[in-house]
Amino acid sequence: MAARFAAGLVAGLLWALLAGYARSIVAPEQRGRAMAVPMSGSTVALSVRVPAGTLLAGAAGWRVAFGLMNVIALALVGWIAVSAPAVPGRDEHDRLPLRKVLRIPGVAAVLGVTAAFVLARNLLYTYVAALLEPLNLAGRTDTVLLVLGLSSLVSVLGTGALIDRHLRTLTLAACGLLSFASTVLAAALLTSASWPLYGAATVWGFGFGGAATLLQTAVADAAGTAADLAQSLLATCWNLGIAAAFAGGPLLDHTGPRSLPWSALTLLTLALAVTATARHHGFPTRR
Repeated sequence: MAARFAAGLVAGLLWALLAGYARSIVAPEQRGRAMAVPMSGSTVALSVRVPAGTLLAGAAGWRVAFGLMNVIALALVGWIAVSAPAVPGRDEHDRLPLRKVLRIPGVAAVLGVTAAFVLARNLLYTYVAALLEPLNLAGRTDTVLLVLGLSSLVSVLGTGALIDRHLRTLTLAACGLLSFASTVLAAALLTSASWPLYGAATVWGFGFGGAATLLQTAVADAAGTAADLAQSLLATCWNLGIAAAFAGGPLLDHTGPRSLPWSALTLLTLALAVTATARHHGFPTRR
């Protein structure tokens, strides 16, 4: 538990730093695509970690899998030290207090969308095995997650190509696709039909894969010179959305798995509404 707590601290810090760093080493017109590069790493990890980790642990033991990750991490540290360009930090006198960053037009809207979107996604993702059980797919969790991960990777690639011109449209599409996937899942649970599940997982991946890139770009654009601090706030909202998914446990216990897609759909409707109304700041029609 102590190790996981430390890993969470590092992950939150890394998430907040990566986007600002990627934007700072490219030309302004390439910032959206540059942010898609580090975000694709998390999607690739999502795609391969379950099948690859399970395969390696089954063949050689979990200690070998953990040891290999340590070796990869150390090699990555060395690669960064040798090849990553140095970027100067910001003088402490130039930094805005967090409360003032929140008041920048558009920042609060992006943070609200982030919290609702991520919580909706994790209400489904955290309890995916419980959602699949009524459909007689409990043994197919890894396959469903692989489909989700691969479609998420396609989403990241498409987002990277289009984000610098169509951020608002892509964000609206992401909310809409996840809403559609939640509706399909809810219908499948009502009818006990398993065949729509893989289609829903594919649509879900298309909607979620590029979300981190879209939201981080939106908050950075809105915050301007305070982009780094805004990124830290977004990382906080993102992780709060993950943590708040514990609420799915009581829902699952008292109302069963059918309530989870509807709860996610309610949150996604809220995210879609905020995105649609933030047309001047946050998710502007013109960038």
